[in-house]
Amino acid sequence: MKNIVLYIHGKGGAASESEHYKPLFPEYHVTGLDYQTFSPKETCEEIHSAVMKLREEYDHITLVANSIGAFFSMNADIGTMIEKAYFISPVVDMEKLIADMMVWAGVTSEELEKRRVIQTSFGEELSWDYLCYVREHPVIWTAPTEILYGGRDNLTSYETITLFSKKHNAGLTVMENGEHWFHTEEQMRFLDDWIRSCK
Repeated sequence: MKNIVLYIHGKGGAASESEHYKPLFPEYHVTGLDYQTFSPKETCEEIHSAVMKLREEYDHITLVANSIGAFFSMNADIGTMIEKAYFISPVVDMEKLIADMMVWAGVTSEELEKRRVIQTSFGEELSWDYLCYVREHPVIWTAPTEILYGGRDNLTSYETITLFSKKHNAGLTVMENGEHWFHTEEQMRFLDDWIRSCK
């Protein structure tokens, strides 16, 4: 029986991050998807296509997705093809995140619709087309899922992640001093222990 772990990175990440997970899944082949698109529609299609190809070769697919990689994965219509998913700091409500960023940038919905694309002072791009896509494609996710959330996550609130976990019957583990980006030695050790405990 052939098993694989597919890693979907977050913004600014890389497929090579999948190397970290190889010791945690010794009985699986582990690979990362180096997706080449960044609009939600194109990236979701790219992920869907990649998983369809993996299904031809592997019996079981486990997903590890980080941040916006989790959002892309959930919108890629792959839930029924995934045996289990591990989400690290997932963006689970993109519409709310965009709305929050609009508030941070002092941008109204009417202004965004008129200008279509607005660059913010904090380095994020607001896109009317992106927002419309998110509104028209609500998350439908069915795969058994475990979530790791940092108590100091500055993108997704505890209320939002809790609501999602209850709605989708997902396990939720909180590292109180964890951040959105798990990267320190302590945070990565916590992440590793979390995966081992959820297997």
